[in-house]
Amino acid sequence: MNITIIAVGKLKEKYLQQAVAEYSKRISSYAKLTIMEIPDEKAPEHLSKTEEESVKRAEGERILAKVPADAYVIALAIEGKNPSSEQFAANLEKLATYGNSKLVFIIGGSLGLSDNVLKRANELLSFSKMTFPHQLMRVVLLEQVYRAFRIMRGEPYHK
Repeated sequence: MNITIIAVGKLKEKYLQQAVAEYSKRISSYAKLTIMEIPDEKAPEHLSKTEEESVKRAEGERILAKVPADAYVIALAIEGKNPSSEQFAANLEKLATYGNSKLVFIIGGSLGLSDNVLKRANELLSFSKMTFPHQLMRVVLLEQVYRAFRIMRGEPYHK
């Protein structure tokens, strides 16, 4: 399986970089992993709805330019499905079994994802109704992908 994570923004904090490096190394035993960082759009603290949409649209265009036409896309969005780890693992296994070996996860910027990105996604995934920093979500996503592979293989992993 080829997994690509397209994420808006650079990881600046060393502890997040270390966590991403560790989970990336662990996942490499199960799949080919690529992480692409898309520059975030500069945005002041207080934006109008029109300005927010403009920022999301610009980031969305950069994201979509990196998505292969034949990829199965899962966008992280608060309104997405909220599966258990076991359900997430079963979904990844089903995708791999039925020929969706090119999997792209998308993590938007601080304002979320544009409508065009959400429309391109084959499914939306949520880890919680809570809001998390998008940089932290990269670590959470990688941990859950690693956990999913362990579950699929029947290998032990803490609960």
